[in-house]
Amino acid sequence: MLQMAPETMRELAHHVADLLIERNVRLRGERAWEGDFKDALADRLDEDPPEAGRPAREVIDRAARDVLNNTLRLDHPRSFGFVPACPTWPGVLADFIASGFNVNAATWLVASGPSQLESVVIGWFRQWFGLPDGAGGLMTSGGSAAALHGLVAAREAAGNPDRAVAYMSDQSHGAQVRAARIVGITPDRIRVLPTDTSGRVDPGAVAEAVAADRAAGRTPMVVCANAGTPTRGAVDPLPALADICAAERMWLHVDAAYGGFAILTPRGAAALEGIDRADSINVDPHKWLFQPYEAGCILVRDAGALERAFAIQHDVLQDSVWGAAHANLADQGIQLSRSFRALKVWMSIQTFGMAAFRAAIENGLDLAARAAEYAGGSRTLELLSASLGMVCFRVNPGGLSEDALARLNRKVLAHVFWGEQAFLSSTMVNRRFVLRLCILNHNTTWDDVRETLEAVERFATEVTE
Repeated sequence: MLQMAPETMRELAHHVADLLIERNVRLRGERAWEGDFKDALADRLDEDPPEAGRPAREVIDRAARDVLNNTLRLDHPRSFGFVPACPTWPGVLADFIASGFNVNAATWLVASGPSQLESVVIGWFRQWFGLPDGAGGLMTSGGSAAALHGLVAAREAAGNPDRAVAYMSDQSHGAQVRAARIVGITPDRIRVLPTDTSGRVDPGAVAEAVAADRAAGRTPMVVCANAGTPTRGAVDPLPALADICAAERMWLHVDAAYGGFAILTPRGAAALEGIDRADSINVDPHKWLFQPYEAGCILVRDAGALERAFAIQHDVLQDSVWGAAHANLADQGIQLSRSFRALKVWMSIQTFGMAAFRAAIENGLDLAARAAEYAGGSRTLELLSASLGMVCFRVNPGGLSEDALARLNRKVLAHVFWGEQAFLSSTMVNRRFVLRLCILNHNTTWDDVRETLEAVERFATEVTE
């Protein structure tokens, strides 16, 4: 009924591999963004499910043409918007293999090999971030799920207090706010504190807010610090925040979804000083560790923190309890059914080695530094900030009000969006509308960055004439 002959399976697998490889070969010559409006896509895709099947190759080709082609090509060397991602080929193959083996990385009984390998990968991450031997963690779908795991562990460690309070900055990712709400911290007890002109929270302001909440009978529970903000790559003063949390017996959670893996380089390690003192860290291998979606991770200083928060025994799973030496990963998080996300990290690193990954991260840092230098020296562009691969700038010919500058930069952004190969996005820096480059792709060259900046300058001239 639902089976295929081995020859057909092999033929289809070859066809998909050819399709993907050809896409990679063509990628540089195409636009970074392709998409369409809902009505056009609905005309092509909205239909009842067929009662009889169609040729599988035809289905694959249609999916590639009408569905997958209408996306932001996050792995394009000129994809600089939001947070791009360029996965390794071994990582892509790992997802294919894991799906083919139909792995459910839930318990030791069901997936002993995958469970051990995830432990190995988590051990690598633990060492990179300087966490102690007793630390642990779990692969997740991404930073949002990882942050939720971290804050659930924080709540349990604090004894599930009434009137708990969380502290974060106005640059924190919305995932941190969402996680705080999910664990029961009401919006009026989520302290969103202002940042300085560099996008960093003031530890003194955190300490004052904590003192005021204690005096009012509330329970300061967790500080959510940033290690690479989504707006501009800023890193909060982690050592000072760690001091506050230690003195106040609070949990320190660090959102390193974006910037975390920069720690593999000397510059990144210096920028992330103090992250080793965190109680939990969320990181995204599908960002700066070059893995396919989905690949997130939560790390905790105390490996038992997750199990104490999430483990729930059920009769139907009693056969899967093999003792403390054979941990069940499902006991450490919200998922029972779990994909085998660790395999792609392991296969990629085994194939290329750590030196190649460090060089790829350094490439992004180098190109961002050159982009900042270019913008700073331009007569047309104004540099606003540069940190951890992110460069925020705007067109500023001089003599315009802030409102006029915002309108001008929106026009330039629209021209780049519709008229260029490159894709970049916008954000707000110190209440100013700015353009933003996020340079992560290991295939990106200086020509890709320079020509994108030149296009911005060219369009700026066109819209102001």
